[in-house]
Amino acid sequence: MSAEDGRRNVATNRKARHEYDILETFEAGIVLKGPEVKSLRDGRASFQDAFARLERGEVWLEGVHVSPYEQANRFNVDPVRPRKLLLHREEIRRLVGKVEEKGLTLIPLQIYFSRGHAKVTLALARGRKLHDKREALRRREQEREARRAVRRGEES
Repeated sequence: MSAEDGRRNVATNRKARHEYDILETFEAGIVLKGPEVKSLRDGRASFQDAFARLERGEVWLEGVHVSPYEQANRFNVDPVRPRKLLLHREEIRRLVGKVEEKGLTLIPLQIYFSRGHAKVTLALARGRKLHDKREALRRREQEREARRAVRRGEES
């Protein structure tokens, strides 16, 4: 847990930055049932094919798997149920306009707890083509090599 902002990371969507170009990020609260909160605190969530959708002025998180909490037995809910996201009305209006643009989508980047509340970082993103992914990997590898060379130069 980072002391400066009280955030405790639960899960990160590592594939997102590879598959998409991130244009803008938003922080949203998540509406959860009791056992889901306990399960998230245990770090039991995954982002397999997760996305967010806009429906009748509300934002819903789809495809996030929150494992059932063992001790809750009969009170557990569907692990992949759609979960409502809490955003300001003005942010939702802005998102509606941008998601209707060609090729833009909402994807979750990470789930975390901030001062006791479950939050998700949403990204407005554009999907990458295969050649773009290869180019990004090549660029990242070149930057890594440059950092190594600088580090080796400092050690000598």
